[in-house]
Amino acid sequence: MSKIAYFECFSGASGNMILGALIDAGVHIETLRNELQKLNVTGFELVCTQVMRNGISATHIDVKTEETHAHRHLHHITKIIEQSSLDPQVKENAIRVFTRLAEAEASVHNTTPERIHFHEVGALDAIVDIVGAAIGLHLLGVDAIYVSPFSHGTGFVTCAHGTIPVPAPATVELLKGKPVRQTDIEAELVTPTGAAILSTLGTHFETPPPCQFNVVGYGAGTRELSIPNVLRLNIGELAANTLYDSDTVTVLETNIDDMNPQWFDYVFERLYAAGALEVFLTPAQMKKNRPGSLLTVILPAVARDAAIEILLRETTSIGVRWRETQRAKAQREFRAVETPFGKIAIKISQLGGQTVSVTPEYDECRRAAKQYDVPLKQVYQAALEAFNA
Repeated sequence: MSKIAYFECFSGASGNMILGALIDAGVHIETLRNELQKLNVTGFELVCTQVMRNGISATHIDVKTEETHAHRHLHHITKIIEQSSLDPQVKENAIRVFTRLAEAEASVHNTTPERIHFHEVGALDAIVDIVGAAIGLHLLGVDAIYVSPFSHGTGFVTCAHGTIPVPAPATVELLKGKPVRQTDIEAELVTPTGAAILSTLGTHFETPPPCQFNVVGYGAGTRELSIPNVLRLNIGELAANTLYDSDTVTVLETNIDDMNPQWFDYVFERLYAAGALEVFLTPAQMKKNRPGSLLTVILPAVARDAAIEILLRETTSIGVRWRETQRAKAQREFRAVETPFGKIAIKISQLGGQTVSVTPEYDECRRAAKQYDVPLKQVYQAALEAFNA
């Protein structure tokens, strides 16, 4: 089974909330303190207290430092991490987080990551938050990190650059392409540090598939809010499914009744080039009893926006629906067999290790049939006989 972490960001996420959740979920505070000493920097202290947030017991972490207005560039922070005696994977993950943070700040300020002069996020407490998060996740030994949609607050906050909107511009930049939800809470719920850690180290930004959670930890935010100001961290194992594979896909749909049907071929071609897994038409009865088609596209979530743009640009549709759905898939492998018409790939589908279907690849059979000037079904049959021999 795979061990997973699932962060539920219903009240946002910050660096100290992540640290608190990790400790509440089982990372020993003394072990974390000892690991952080490997940074070979002084002047900080981890203060760990148990608090209540709207009736929920949670761990609050306060990183107390002796620094005042410390500003660092990315290369300063990278040097501190690289010269430490931390585990190589912890070093790599921490540097990845800071690099993404520098890239986000550079985009906001129209400069380069190397020239970014970190303010709040370059201070020692932020370094401890980010490196501490990398250490904590490493100590928990998780194989995958799932993250829920990030909840944003509203309003304004004051920082080194003056008064800025919530969420902060760097936070918005870091969470591009990640699921978010807007609330009317007047507070900064997701900080740049929290966004950088979870958006960089997270491996899946969706609800986990069927799993068994056996540990739950709560990391407390500093402020009291109208909702529980906590970050929930679930630790568990994915349910082992030896029968079939599964994954999560996005389904796009749009109804079309006024388009030249010759155009569908071109639209399908564009959609497949954009990453679609399946594209198909279903007859539909439209308004005013017009015959039409329901165009359905199944694709990975990362290809959604590109596919929507194609549908709205290349068809007569003016609206697209989408939803996330899970699918079960037979376990598959490919094997090449020798036939009188050359090598042909065979797709073998299995359930729980038992073969349920064997299918020669159509494109390869078609190519061989044309090359040898024989019926397609003859090539198909030869491939099956070679497989069963």
